[in-house]
Parts: sequence; structure tokens; C-alpha cells
Amino acid sequence: MPFTWQHYARLVSRRRMLQVGSLGLLGISLPQLLHADEKRKRSAPAAQADACVLVFLDGGPSHLDMWDMKAAAPQEIRSPFKSIATSLPGVEFCEHLPQLARHMHRCALIRSAHHSVNNSHGAAVYTSLTGYDRGEKGGAASPADYPAIGSVTRLCRPPQNGMVPFVSLPYITAEGRGGPPQPGFFGGFLGRAFDPLFVLRDPNAPDFSIPELAPQPGVDAGRMGTRHRLLDRVDSQAANGSALRDMSSFQARAFDLLTSAAAQQAFRLNREPAPVRDAYGRNIYGQSVLLARRLIEAGTRVVCISWAPDANATWDTHGNNFPTLKNTLLPQLDAAVSSLLADLHDRGRLKRTLVVVMGEFGRSPRINKAAGRDHWNYCYSLLLAGGGIKPGMVFGSSDKIGALPRLNPVTPADIIATIYHCLGIPADLELFDSLHRPYQLVPWGSPIRDILV
Repeated sequence: MPFTWQHYARLVSRRRMLQVGSLGLLGISLPQLLHADEKRKRSAPAAQADACVLVFLDGGPSHLDMWDMKAAAPQEIRSPFKSIATSLPGVEFCEHLPQLARHMHRCALIRSAHHSVNNSHGAAVYTSLTGYDRGEKGGAASPADYPAIGSVTRLCRPPQNGMVPFVSLPYITAEGRGGPPQPGFFGGFLGRAFDPLFVLRDPNAPDFSIPELAPQPGVDAGRMGTRHRLLDRVDSQAANGSALRDMSSFQARAFDLLTSAAAQQAFRLNREPAPVRDAYGRNIYGQSVLLARRLIEAGTRVVCISWAPDANATWDTHGNNFPTLKNTLLPQLDAAVSSLLADLHDRGRLKRTLVVVMGEFGRSPRINKAAGRDHWNYCYSLLLAGGGIKPGMVFGSSDKIGALPRLNPVTPADIIATIYHCLGIPADLELFDSLHRPYQLVPWGSPIRDILV
């Protein structure tokens, strides 16, 4: 058995008993604490989404060249791309997102996101994925980080069918070429047991497979059952130490994958018809988004697609911005996300699947000397659709040149709180690290009620 919500509750219960001992001196009793806990449970939002696909455009996509076009801006600011109508009257996208434009009536577009952290990738990625601003403490992930969305969802809403709860692909994005892994994608203070399953093979490769899912020769069902019973014995001791607990969880995850027909089927992309694979795009990102759809259909709660091997590789368009967007990035994004939305809708799954498309910031209004745009955290856009999101609306707006929010500014904390709300997880949930220290999940933001159904 993996480290589960029940184990976590045991740790919390021990801490509650310590609280009773100390708070009793202040006249606070155990019934009062239990009443507070019950009140918090009742205040948890009803889950509108059972799963989330997060398409994270690592590097910082240019809002001014995608879905917040400023045709009336001066030449040094406005995009050379033309604007096209979307399926939502009055809303225009870039001409290189024609398929996605046809789905705007199913989406909510936020045009007023901003944050105050320094413009480095690591700090911005971390705040955009957790809602927490740790400042410039280096771009690397840390065991003390706030946990990823998928890690928290795995804790609060684990799958019921043995499916791996949280998957991240196709890269562990580095903070600069050759740099450390970026923060925001891991279990953080919840422990390594809550890290995602990283799928680091190219789903577009002709021989794509996950060899780890294949049992070793000579290991039949009987031997697997014996190993599972041994694992249960290890698990009974797991709460006594974080390292042992992590090892128990990793082995349990491996056992679940090896014995789960749903997991093994989900990774078999070659079962998809060729026209479907073509529609998503025959590239590493398009096939990753298709694999995400298969995984959430099999029971995975959260799949994160990190759209870059390193922070400077794709959407970080300081130079050559317009040819890169036109010829590569926007056509790939257009095909993948539009196909995902269409598939989820046609299969009756969009209503219970939250789709989020965002990066860590936008790009600067003024075009630089290298025909690119630079980091811009002062205003940017993102797209949401599906489970819990009100379809066919634009929330917030930017000023005339897309430099600052003009109406209804929101922060990453608000966005993360909104995602958790859709997943049925309260933003004021109290979490505990391995030392039983309390942390409120998102104390700095609130769900954006105007975009919720």
C-alpha cells in the first residue's frame, strides 16, 4: 500500500493530540478542535473536476502574439500577426491559432494575470505552479517547496483504481541548459512519495514504450502477490520514518503499475488511430497531450505537460520571436490543445476534466533589437476550460499595450486556488510536512468566482 491520506491523517491526528495538550491551558478543548475540523470538511467545495490536464508553456508565452492582440498599438509593440475571430463573438486570437479559436466558446480566457516576483524563470515557474512567492532563492527545486498541484490532488483525491495519480512529461524541465530541475513540479514538503511519475521518453518515437511496466521474466502473478504482501509489512512501519515511507510508496506505485491493466493500456499510444495521432501533432508535445488524455481516461488525476527541456528552449523567445511562434510553437500548441478539447467534449469528459494552458509569465510589449520579446511578469494571459469553469467568457483585461492589468487583476495564488476549487480541494486546507509543521495550502489567494460555474 502507498503512503495514503489515511497515513497522513494519522500524522495529523498525533499533532492534534499535542495541540489539545497545549491549547487546554487556554480553555480550548478536544471537542472544539474536532468541531473546527468538521466545519472545515463541510466547507470544502464540491469537486467539479475529477482530473486536470495542465499544459505548462515553460519559458513564458507571448500573450501579445497569441490571445491578447493589440492591433491599435504602435509598431514597436503590436504583433505582425493578424487577428482572427473566435467562436466567442468579440474575442480575437492570433491567426496562427485557428483551431483553438473555434473552441473559445468552451473556454475562459484570463487577460489580467500578474505577479511581483523577479523575472527569472525558476522563481516565476514556482509561483505560477504553487501560488507561493519564495523570492529569488535560486532556480532549483527544494524539499521544502510547496507541493505541486498533482501532489496535493494525489493526497486529497487519490485514484480509486490503482492508477498512478500524478504524471509529468515529457521533461523534467531544467532551469537553463544543464541547470537543476525547476521547482513546482514535485512533492515538496509532502515528501518524495508525492512526486509525479515522470515519463521522460518521447511519445512520438516509433518505439515508444514504458519498459518499467513490463514484469521481469519469471515473475508470475503468484510471485507478484508474495511481493505485495511483503510490501504491506514494510508499509506498516512506513509512518515511522520519511525515508522508509517514501521507499514503501515507490514500491507500491511500481506494483500498481505492473498489475494495472488500465495503466498498461493507457501508455500504448499505438492503439490510437493514425488520424487521431496526426490531429494532435506528430511531435513530442502533441503526443504528450494525447497521452495525457489517455491517462486521465484511465484514472490519473493530474497530468502536467512541461513544454520545454529547459527554461530557455521553447517559449523563451528573446530573439526570433515571430518566426519561432509562426512556424513551430503556435501550430503545435494549436493542434494539441484543440484536439484535446474536441476529444474530451466528444467523449463526454470535458465537463469533469479541467484543462489549463499557461506559462510563468508573458512577454514584454516592446519588441527588442533581436526581434524578440523579453520576460514580462506584470501582465499575461492564460486559458482554462472544462470541469468547473464557466465556458465562453473573458475575465479581466490589459491596458492598451498589454503592459499592465486594466481590469480585474489576478495573481498566481488566485489561479491556483481556482484550480484547487474545481478539484474539490479547499484553498485553506492545512497541510503538514514530515516534522508535522502546518502549512495552509494557498493562504495568499482566493478562487476567481466569476469564472466558476
